[in-house]
Amino acid sequence: MRLLVIDGNSIINRAFYGIKLLSTKDGKYTNGIYGFMNIFHKLLDDCRPDRVAIAFDVKKPTFRHEMYSEYKAGRHAMPEELKQQMPVLKELLTLMGYKVVEKAGWEADDILGTLSVQMKDGDKCFIATGDRDSLQLVSDATTVLLASTKMGRTQTIPYDKAKIREDYGVEPWQMIEIKALQGDSSDNIPGVAGVGPKTAGDLIQRFGSVENIYNNIDTLDIKDKLREKLINSKDSAMLS
Repeated sequence: MRLLVIDGNSIINRAFYGIKLLSTKDGKYTNGIYGFMNIFHKLLDDCRPDRVAIAFDVKKPTFRHEMYSEYKAGRHAMPEELKQQMPVLKELLTLMGYKVVEKAGWEADDILGTLSVQMKDGDKCFIATGDRDSLQLVSDATTVLLASTKMGRTQTIPYDKAKIREDYGVEPWQMIEIKALQGDSSDNIPGVAGVGPKTAGDLIQRFGSVENIYNNIDTLDIKDKLREKLINSKDSAMLS
């Protein structure tokens, strides 16, 4: 089986901001839907899936908010022009015969991960998203199709295990370890104060995991100033 799983929120956001506002004669906005469907049909052509699922966030707190009340705090609300298009897109996809998946308490990211690990020997899963968090899902069976913008045009970069190693020097499962150290301002995840992507990546390449770093914090071959930063932000790193 070839499964295509699409991060609906991520892709329509990219489409919405990449195309000027369009609307029908009666004032209904359509630019996000138009852009999404262009990307969607290209994904169908490229992946030739047997099954398709499109995952969306539900506007309710998730288990992450219960663990950390400041999760995603400070994010701007969805623009009304985009908000109006969401139910229309979901209805359109459903009428076309595709499976729209959403669950209260879960993010679209969680649905992507849940579906990707259902693959059996010989199956292939393609995850289409603009969110680098999904790179941790790459496996022998799962390829992440990461949407990015270059010179004003959307392009898709396929990430398999070899591409993760080439770009980041780690295994896919270690991507979340890097994020725990560097944090993520878009999700309001604190990480370790003063540690950016380069330092976080170097630490995980050398020591493997956040847990291993803190289990051996006193003997690690690192600068004292970095050790101090790690010690001072231990709670934030472990939470992240």
